[in-house]
Amino acid sequence: MISQDPPSSPWGQLRTGAARILRSSTFRLALLYVLLLSVSVAILLGFIYWSTAGYMDRQTTATIQAEIRGLAEQYRRRGLGGLTALITERVARDPVGASVYLLVDSDLARVVGNLDRWPQEMPDADGWIRFRLREWGPARAEEHEARAQVFALRGGLRLLVGRDVRDLEATRALILDALTWGLAITAALALLGGWLMSAGLVRRLESINQTSREIMAGDLSRRIPLSGSGDDFDQLAASLNAMLDRIEQLMASVRQVSDNIAHDLRTPLTRLRNKLELLSAELPASGRAADLAEETIGDAEEMLATFNALLRIARIESGSRRAAFAAVDLTPLVQDVVELYEPLAADREQQILYTSSGLGRVFGDRDLLFQALANLVDNAIKYTPPGGAIAIGLETLPGAGARVEVADNGPGIPVELREQVFRRFFRADHSRSTPGSGLGLSLVQAVIQLHHGSIALADHQPGLRVILRLGSGRSAE
Repeated sequence: MISQDPPSSPWGQLRTGAARILRSSTFRLALLYVLLLSVSVAILLGFIYWSTAGYMDRQTTATIQAEIRGLAEQYRRRGLGGLTALITERVARDPVGASVYLLVDSDLARVVGNLDRWPQEMPDADGWIRFRLREWGPARAEEHEARAQVFALRGGLRLLVGRDVRDLEATRALILDALTWGLAITAALALLGGWLMSAGLVRRLESINQTSREIMAGDLSRRIPLSGSGDDFDQLAASLNAMLDRIEQLMASVRQVSDNIAHDLRTPLTRLRNKLELLSAELPASGRAADLAEETIGDAEEMLATFNALLRIARIESGSRRAAFAAVDLTPLVQDVVELYEPLAADREQQILYTSSGLGRVFGDRDLLFQALANLVDNAIKYTPPGGAIAIGLETLPGAGARVEVADNGPGIPVELREQVFRRFFRADHSRSTPGSGLGLSLVQAVIQLHHGSIALADHQPGLRVILRLGSGRSAE
């Protein structure tokens, strides 16, 4: 069985970090830089190789041609005897030297020279030939390359004059190895430099991304950390932090205004409702005045519910409830919600279907989670037609945490409106005739964000599915 390292393990974190670097645009730019640098270095080293090896090859050619001129001059002056004597003298003077001589007759039998036989290779159009020399050493026979020029003389004789180019080939191989290693080391160092540069940039960008995710999750107090270097990233982070400060101030001002309005109006509305109830008690039990009083009391209660919901959302978004977090078992919590709303669903000829797998332990505020789930079930009952069904499911996630789903058979929410329904007081056209203030899903979202979870809307065909995902956090094992 092949096991995979969990993301939280050191090896898993290392692999995640490496994958993030490989996917980064800075690393791709570094690879482009490595490619351009490698091409440039390859061109430079290729020119050095061509210049060095070419110079040595030209020197060898010049040496061979100088010897040929000397032999040709001797052949013109003294004939074949003088040529043979000169070759014999040169071979005797330097028997193991780099010069190669061979004079053969028409049957390719050796007349004079330091080669035992005529090479089998064919010369080119200019008479130049490359062949292998075999030198018998103490342990084995060694072969190396020689380069020579071939001439045809009178009487069917053939003359070969050349040089052993083993030193040239060794030098050329040495230069080629040095250039190859130089190119490889240059590419490796450039790649390492690109990796280190990308790792530093990715680390800085990840700190910005992490802070952004925490801010989007609702923690507006988070700020991008500064390295203190005063570089471009620090200047960008300082500008973003200043912008976040301003946004937080503006949002706090708007929230404070709405909270103050809700708080200040709740008290007079409560007094108004109480007075209306007293007035209703003084009126006859039946009649137009009593009906109007009851309707007015209902309107007052609806406004009070709206203001109470605004204040609850404000308290939740402030994060003050996070101090009361504890381990919560969602199984009895969901069962309590089901038992609470089953009578209401039965009155509307609806059925609540509940399924559960696992314990669903999370870390959070039980009262807030109960309220969020109750809002979802209440909405599902409100929009499901008579005879419909509301499905509630609880599932334990493989890693940690739980998944709660509430589905109904109502009209659903169009895809283009699913982001807007979480805004305060937003109501779709088909729900405007239904009692409510448009704060239910806003409150649910605030609760889920407080618990660092996620909420998603999907089709139920027909109807709507609301999917909540909650992490275990610091919940107990």
